[in-house]
Amino acid sequence: MRKKRGRRKGWGQQIVFLGPCLLFFLTIVVTPFILGFYYSSTDWNGLDLDKAVWTGSANWSRILHDDGFWNSLYFTLRFTVVSVIIANVLALILAFMLMASLKTKNVLRTVFFMPNVIGGILLGYIWQFIFTKGFATIGELTHIPFFKLPWLGTPSTGFWGLVIVFVWQTAGYMMIIYIASLAGIPKDLVEAAKIDGARPAQLFRSVYVPLIMPAITICLFLTISNAFKMFDLNLSLTKGGPGTSTQSLAYNIYAEALINNRYGLGTAKALLFFVAVSLITITQVLITKRKEVSA
Repeated sequence: MRKKRGRRKGWGQQIVFLGPCLLFFLTIVVTPFILGFYYSSTDWNGLDLDKAVWTGSANWSRILHDDGFWNSLYFTLRFTVVSVIIANVLALILAFMLMASLKTKNVLRTVFFMPNVIGGILLGYIWQFIFTKGFATIGELTHIPFFKLPWLGTPSTGFWGLVIVFVWQTAGYMMIIYIASLAGIPKDLVEAAKIDGARPAQLFRSVYVPLIMPAITICLFLTISNAFKMFDLNLSLTKGGPGTSTQSLAYNIYAEALINNRYGLGTAKALLFFVAVSLITITQVLITKRKEVSA
């Protein structure tokens, strides 16, 4: 009897403590997600629920023939691949540099991490001023062609402008994760490899990379998901322009739902977006997890 009362008391405490959180989670996350499946098959302007007309698979067939959606997907894939590689390589280089015995390493770590603290919209407008005004002024003074480029005026320069800002914002945060992982590598293991004649490249490939693979898994997951979901920089820097040449998939969904007032079609695109991001990130985590080793 005492055990049963103890179990009931335990369940009662769990309900008291977890109940409000579970209620908010079901209300804010689960319910809208389930409703999204319904609205993805309707023609709805997002204002009047009575005007949500069931259209079946019409939205899905429209997506298949929507060139703007597929162009945005192609742009997002290119942006993700390029920015993820550059951000992680740069973060790893900075981490190795700041693991050395530098007097200013703590200050430099703070400086490199600071861009991650700034919000994406604000950061985008800051860099918009830099690209349009700052670079132009430097180009006039130095006559260096790099600064004279129309950074937000053409599809190619707009693409690289978004990559530059994303990497600048992201690399510092990834650097902190890599530093924490490098600090946990046993020094004896590194010294033993050096005594055995391992060169810097061999040391990096055979010792450092396998031991920091958990950090690589985390950093790849974060950068891939953030790059795929990139919206605020796209909105503040290029607004998808010129035309729709630099329109990310997230911005395409936003424009469909909130600008064109086609919430049903926008919701269908958002569900496809969710599935794509989930499959890519889960695949990446499964692949890199298999390569993790313990010291």
